[in-house]
Amino acid sequence: MNKLTKQTCLLAGLALSMLFSCDKKNEVVLEYAQSEQASTQEIDCKYVDGNWSSTAVLSTTIGTTAETNFMNTQNSKIAAVWGRPAVTLRFVKDPSNPSSTFNAISYSSKKIYYGEAIYNAAKAKSANNIVNAMILAHEFGHQLQFTYGLPSVRESTARPNELEADGYAGYYLRKPTGWGATAFSEIAAAYDFAASIGDYATTNPGHHGTPPQRRSAVRLGFLLGQYSLTATSFDSNFFYYYQGVLNGTYRQAKPEGFSEEIDAYIRQHADELRRIASGEMSDEEYYNLK
Repeated sequence: MNKLTKQTCLLAGLALSMLFSCDKKNEVVLEYAQSEQASTQEIDCKYVDGNWSSTAVLSTTIGTTAETNFMNTQNSKIAAVWGRPAVTLRFVKDPSNPSSTFNAISYSSKKIYYGEAIYNAAKAKSANNIVNAMILAHEFGHQLQFTYGLPSVRESTARPNELEADGYAGYYLRKPTGWGATAFSEIAAAYDFAASIGDYATTNPGHHGTPPQRRSAVRLGFLLGQYSLTATSFDSNFFYYYQGVLNGTYRQAKPEGFSEEIDAYIRQHADELRRIASGEMSDEEYYNLK
C-alpha cells in the first residue's frame, strides 16, 4: 500500500485508503492544511471519506468548549513529547447514525479523525478523560509510524503496528511533560477500554493483538517512559523487549541506544510482562501495578 495513502485505526483494523473531497467524490486528496482552523468546505462537508458513513460530517468541536480545548491540548502535548508538531485533529459526527462514529483513524496525510461515539464512550469511563487522552496518544503513535517508516517489525497482520501504538500511548501517559502518571495504577483501568476491544482473529489482516497482548504493550510503554527516547529508539527498544516477552528469549541485535540501565530495569519486569501477555496476571494485580 502506498505510504501516502496508508492509514490505520484503533478499532476497525486497516481500512480503505482513498480519501475523497466533498464536491468531487472521485478526486483523491493527498494533502491537507496543517492549520487548526478548518476551511468552510471542511466544516460543511457532507461526505468525510470512505471509512465513515456517507451521512457523517466533520467538525472542529466535540462536546463542550472545555472538552474541545482538552482534546486540542492533548494533541499538542502528545506531539511535543515526541518533538513533533501537532497534527490536524477533526471530529466526525453523524446525527442520523451515531454509532457509526465509534472509531478513531490516523491518516498518513498528518491528520486524525476522531468519532463522536467513541469519544462519548471513552469520556464516560473516567472523570479526568484519560481514556480519550490514551486513544489520541495511540493514534498519534501511528503518525510516528508514518513519519519514520515504523514499525521495524512486520507481520502479516496489523498487530505490530497496533501494539507499538499502545506502547507509545503508555510512554506518553507516564511522561511528566505528557499526562504525568506516577503509577501504572492510574492508567491501567482506563487502558482496558482499548484492551477490551483486542481480538483473537490472529490470521485476519486487521488483527490488533489479543486483549492481554495489548495490556502488556501499554505496560512496557509505561516502563520505557521512565527514560527519554526518540520515536525510533522507542521502536527498537519496544520490540527488543516485547518479542522477548512473547517468546521467552531476547533478540540478539541490541536496540538503538542500548542502555545497560534500561536493560536492567526492563528485565526486572520481564516475568511480569510475560504473565500479562499470556493472560496469567489477574485484573486485580494488573490494576495495582506500580
